[in-house]
Amino acid sequence: MRLGDPVTAKWVVEEVAGVEAARLLLDGAAGAPTSASERLDVMLARLDAGEPLQHVLGHWSFRTIDLVVDRRALVPRPETEVVVGHVLDELARMRAAKGASRVARRASTRPSPVVLELGTGSGAIACAIVSEDEDVNVVAVDCSPDALELAGENRGHLAPDAASRLVLASGDWYEGTAALLAGRGLGPTVDCIVSNPPYIAESEWAGLDPVVRDHDPYDALVAGPTGLECVEAVVAGAPELLVTGGALVVEIAPWQASAAGEMARRAGARDVAVGLDLAGRARLVRARW
Repeated sequence: MRLGDPVTAKWVVEEVAGVEAARLLLDGAAGAPTSASERLDVMLARLDAGEPLQHVLGHWSFRTIDLVVDRRALVPRPETEVVVGHVLDELARMRAAKGASRVARRASTRPSPVVLELGTGSGAIACAIVSEDEDVNVVAVDCSPDALELAGENRGHLAPDAASRLVLASGDWYEGTAALLAGRGLGPTVDCIVSNPPYIAESEWAGLDPVVRDHDPYDALVAGPTGLECVEAVVAGAPELLVTGGALVVEIAPWQASAAGEMARRAGARDVAVGLDLAGRARLVRARW
């Protein structure tokens, strides 16, 4: 039984009880209602069947927000939280370079910065960006109707101001994005492009942890024969849409850092760097044009 893991046990018990574990220790003498006991049985059965904890809970924390999580998109992971941090850093850098405060930008009628997210999935990255930066617009695209539906649910849980600055749209990488941006009055260029694309090779899929392989969407995991196909598509299209001094932040597998960096340089990036995840592994490439 997977509840033997103390971290999993804490999450499940808190979810069923509706209170934090510390509170339960104080009120432990109180009996659990029948409905809670029945729900616990269902959750344990799902865990025993191999479902991810995040799916069993139905939601998961990502940076400062809580997201609806299910089979329609990838489970948000800590590695991707680091990607969001780099995007926010790039926005701060560009604001500093422009030498204008938010008040000054508004006084001069200059628009807020725009971020384009390619392959938004659950909307985790996009929702986090508009939640943590109160002066940015994000356009997030995905080719999966299921993923966009889930991203829409997560946008609906944001504060109204944050939700109003997030546009969700159907799209296959850069296809139609220029027209979309122009139609929303946000184009023709963007300040930052971010993506957590599929980066698993076809040959790697069978060897993935069953919790991932059997429950995350195949198309959100597997890029193609090499695993670099989607990364290459994201990098190649960036120069046409980025403002001068704009940045691309793309999540990668650790072994792809060198290849992805070289792709960016071939595409004309003047400044390429590799970012590390919380475990110290290469996890993203940041490129500036």
